[in-house]
Amino acid sequence: MIPLAQPVLGPREEELVLEVLRSGQLSLGPMLPAFEEGFARRLGVAHASAVSSGTAGLHLALRAVGVTDGDEVVTSPFSFVASANAIVYERATPVFVDIDPVTLNVPADGVAAAVNERTRALLPVHIFGYPADVPGLERLGLPIVEDAAEALGATFPDGVPVGARGHPAVFGFYANKQLATGEGGMVTTGDAAVKERIDSERNQGRAPNMDWLDHDRLGFNYRLSDVACALGLAQLERLDGMLADRARVAGWYREALAGIEGLGLPCEDAGGDRRGWFVFVVQVPRGRGRDEVIHGLRMRGVQCKPYLPAIHLMSFYRERFGHREGEFPVCEDVAARSLALPFFPAMTEGQVARVAAALREAVGQGSAS
Repeated sequence: MIPLAQPVLGPREEELVLEVLRSGQLSLGPMLPAFEEGFARRLGVAHASAVSSGTAGLHLALRAVGVTDGDEVVTSPFSFVASANAIVYERATPVFVDIDPVTLNVPADGVAAAVNERTRALLPVHIFGYPADVPGLERLGLPIVEDAAEALGATFPDGVPVGARGHPAVFGFYANKQLATGEGGMVTTGDAAVKERIDSERNQGRAPNMDWLDHDRLGFNYRLSDVACALGLAQLERLDGMLADRARVAGWYREALAGIEGLGLPCEDAGGDRRGWFVFVVQVPRGRGRDEVIHGLRMRGVQCKPYLPAIHLMSFYRERFGHREGEFPVCEDVAARSLALPFFPAMTEGQVARVAAALREAVGQGSAS
């Protein structure tokens, strides 16, 4: 069975984790600032704040830009549900915009059309690691929080890394991410005041001097342990290699899948945008049942999964906000046909060929060997 994902851990991770365990300081120790400083330096951004998850980071970042009761935040319906949930946490309303059929990101003109007097912020999602049009969104003059959870290693046409444009950007370190700490996330920002607020609110609203007797604002338990920070710090040291490995596997997939008629592949880098490879998601040819294809792949020893459902059609969002089918046709079509294939840095060309042969047979265009 070829697994869907496989984290890459090595001796350096073991070394730093043992250092933490021997120190006895499992949280709020020296690994936390070391990881933050290393991550900020990697992106070329002034500040970074480590948090317990990408979702926690989105929540704190939205609070930091002032999102609150009754506000609206324009975002994508084609994302992991956390990007919309974080908006609802602050009793605001996610306003969805249909996605571009090529990049699968929200287009700037569509976002502009959705802005009104209640719009407090924009939350673009760099879906599957491909950069959203943040430069275009910046021209709208509203606060931006970037969901960069899938986009570590991506860059904009001007060469600026995703996460380094100054406004809050949130990365995730779940086990299948480019950099994996099991759970965890990071918020990058160019604003020292935003970092100060996030650092306080992740730790129950503790005062800036870290005096545990004084908590001067509402806060949360969104800390990231030193054990997780040690894993992240070790992987930062070899991130270039891990990103290159992912890009190589993606290249093999493009070649192996190119002849499958009607199969939708991830868009090529264009206009100077560069993807940070996270997953390899395809859309099955129209007329083929996605679930049937998934079953066929699993029967042939290939793990895969539907990826991603349309947020606005999830039960909670239907019931809470009255969403219905047909609102965002591009998103709905892509979501209904998408599946994630096995994808991880240590994947071999032979494994990719096996997946491609199984997929070709599962969609009725050949025989697996």
